[in-house]
Parts: sequence; C-alpha cells; structure tokens
Amino acid sequence: MSTTKPEVSSAPYDEIEQHRPLLRGWIHTIAAPLSLAAAIVLVVLAPTSATRWASVVYMICSLMLFSTSAIYHRIVWGQKGDAILRRMDHSNIFLLIAGTYTPITVASLTGTNRIMLLSIVWGGAGIGILMRIFWLQAPRWSYTLIYILLGWVAIWFLYPIAEGSNWAVVWLLVSGGIVYTIGAIFYALRWPGPLAKIFGFHEFFHLCTLIGWTLMCVATYIAVLSA
Repeated sequence: MSTTKPEVSSAPYDEIEQHRPLLRGWIHTIAAPLSLAAAIVLVVLAPTSATRWASVVYMICSLMLFSTSAIYHRIVWGQKGDAILRRMDHSNIFLLIAGTYTPITVASLTGTNRIMLLSIVWGGAGIGILMRIFWLQAPRWSYTLIYILLGWVAIWFLYPIAEGSNWAVVWLLVSGGIVYTIGAIFYALRWPGPLAKIFGFHEFFHLCTLIGWTLMCVATYIAVLSA
C-alpha cells in the first residue's frame, strides 16, 4: 500500500485527497497512544463504578477517533477502502462528542439533567452517524454544522455541571469547545488551501482536535475525580 495518493480523475474525493500534505495523519498517529494512556489512568482512578464505566466509554471513543483517523489519513486504501474508512472517520467525531460528555455528565449531573444531556448527545450522535454512513457526499458545511451544534449542546447545562463539580470544568469545556469550533470552521472553509504541501487545513483541524481533546480531558479528570 502506498502513502502517496495516485492522481486519477475517478477518485471519489476532493482534490486535496490527491495532494496530501506531508503531515497528513501524523498528528492523530501521535495522539492515539497518548489518548489511550490518559484514558486508562482515568479509568483506574475513577472513584465509583458509574464514573469508571463512563470513563471506559470515553476511552473507547477517544481511541477509535484517533486510531481510525491515523489509519485513514496515513495510508491510501483505494476507492472502496477509502469510502469505508471515511465513513468510520467522520462517524467517530460524533462518538467522541458523546463519549466526552458521558463521564462529565455522570460525574457532575444527577436526575433529569443527567438523563436529558446523555439522551441528547447520544441521540444526536446516532443521527449524525447514520447521516455520514448513508450520505457520504453530503455538503461539507452540513455535517460540520452538526458537529458544532452537537458539541455545544451542553451550554444549556453549564451551571448544573459547575454545581456538580466546579467552574474549572466549565471553563475547560468552553475553551475546548472554542478550539474545536475554530478547527471545524477552518475545515469547512478549507483554509489553508488544498494544495498545501506540508500543513494544510486538514492538519489544522486535526491539531485543533488534539488541543480541544486535551482541554476536555483535563475537564473530565477534574469532574470524575471530584465525584
């Protein structure tokens, strides 16, 4: 298998897939084992059975996102393989959003608020995953907008989250959300341009994903260990 995309007119994806920047996929290749290690520590330190299982969900979703992204973006699999991995890659973003909120919600919220937030994020993730599986050629702006909206749904629960943990968790969530949103906007606008040779808009998006994940990972640690 080659790591250089062949320039064929029948390729099903954008021209950026025919001219991959040098760093394409490397950010998430590095992030995959680091996220696994961080999540394993969180699972071990989780003080209750509920927060421990919620942390396992977070660990699985994080590892799936970074590892699948690394595999998809580092190697050219051919048209059929690319289509399968692209569906998985885009679907994993929805899983990560829901997976990140799971331990924070379990640790910080109770009763109706907990049920509502978990239902919204996992229901929204399910709808988003179905969209990416069955509508792979959807306009870039459409699924990017859904990522952003689902990611910010917890804004309606920030005060209860702060009451259940502390305001540091809230500020880290907001900061991570801002970084994620900036990356998503650059991804939707496709800037820097598709012919960037080293670091293009996709790499900027991946970098923002890693930074946003790190901020929210710290928030998750604080929330879970305070439970």
